[in-house]
Amino acid sequence: MRVVIALGGNALLRRDEPMTAERQRRNVRIAAQALAEVAQKHQIIISHGNGPQVGLLALQAAAYMPSSPYPLDVLGAETEGMIGYLLEQELGNLLPPEQPLATILTMVEVDAQDPAFQHPSKPIGPVYSQAEAEQLAAERGWTIALDGNKFRRVVPSPLPKRIFELRPIRWLLEKGTIVICAGGGGIPTMFDAAGNLQGVEAVIDKDRASALLAQELAADFFIMATDVDAVYLHWGQPNAKAIRCTSPEAIAQFEFAEGSMAPKVEAAIEFASKTGKTAAIGALSDLSKMIAGEAGTQVTVDSTAIE
Repeated sequence: MRVVIALGGNALLRRDEPMTAERQRRNVRIAAQALAEVAQKHQIIISHGNGPQVGLLALQAAAYMPSSPYPLDVLGAETEGMIGYLLEQELGNLLPPEQPLATILTMVEVDAQDPAFQHPSKPIGPVYSQAEAEQLAAERGWTIALDGNKFRRVVPSPLPKRIFELRPIRWLLEKGTIVICAGGGGIPTMFDAAGNLQGVEAVIDKDRASALLAQELAADFFIMATDVDAVYLHWGQPNAKAIRCTSPEAIAQFEFAEGSMAPKVEAAIEFASKTGKTAAIGALSDLSKMIAGEAGTQVTVDSTAIE
């Protein structure tokens, strides 16, 4: 079975953790253990978040040259390489030596007219106090927004239109390679008036890009691994209830938090509706159980209600 697994940012860096290489490697090692278990039974394609890493690189670049910050598309490409390297190495330490792995720098086309460019909403980078965030916004022209009880930088998050590297990804899969691609939602790009491809100052949602990837690769199953065991109704309230199985139509009736669970639910609805196959949202440690239908929130056209 072909399975696309989208790793949440928590698989690499958790909130309030120091953004060190050692900490990231430790978290990737934990993620690799869950991924390796699935890879022994199924063909897997891995995507991942990169918000904290992009934010850290942006801060480092600003410290070097405050007046000329590196654009987000370049920082996205850097993080795809860095995170792919860590995943390849830690997976390679767990899987048979003959198992090939490859990381593909993945460009994704977005629409210049996407309304997201008028309404930045995607959080990236570390969290700040209100005073710190307001100072950075004034100094660097950032848009900031509340994230829990802290503040983060937010940037436009246009919808993905096309994944440019699909052909080499398919070639690698035909040779049995575990492919790591579309990291951070892919490198955002668009065509200018002259027809030349160029980078865009934006971040594509990783889950939406992964849903498109899963559709284009004819995946049999699509998983979004996060830091909770399922999607919950009334999250954070005494009457919170986990959704274990639902149809795309049933779960679409409810609202979920933007910037966290909402994109995952929308990506699951998109994949299940268009392919007739199952998407699951749940904990990284439950990957195998989600494929077996025993954990997470299963979004499938075979369901008729919320269970």
